[in-house]
Amino acid sequence: MTTPAAHLTLQFLGWLAEAPRSYAAVMEAWRTSCPRLSIWEDALIDGLVEIGAGAPSRDAAPVRLTARGRALLASAGAMAAATTTTAAEAIASQSAPVSARTSKTPRRRARRRAA
Repeated sequence: MTTPAAHLTLQFLGWLAEAPRSYAAVMEAWRTSCPRLSIWEDALIDGLVEIGAGAPSRDAAPVRLTARGRALLASAGAMAAATTTTAAEAIASQSAPVSARTSKTPRRRARRRAA
C-alpha cells in the first residue's frame, strides 16, 4: 500500500481499532462524495470492516474491523516500525560525525580571533 488512498485506509482502520465506533460516527467522520476518496466504501467492499447487527437502528450499529482488516493494520504497523527503526539508526549513525565537525568550528573561529 503506497498510494494516498491506501494511507487513508490505514488511518481509517487505525481509527476504528482505537475505540468502538457506531455507524453514525463513522459516517460523520469518513463519508465523502468524492469518487476518488471512497475510503469507507472501499474498506467495506474489500471486507476490511463490517457493520454489526442487533442494534436498534442502523446509526447505532457498531462498525468494527474484520480479521482481514486487523491483519492489514498489523502488517502495516510492523512495516512502519521496521522502517522507523532503520531510519532512526541511519540518522544516529550520521549524526555523530556531523556534530563532531560542528563542535570544532566555533573553537577554530575563536582561535583565529585570538591570534
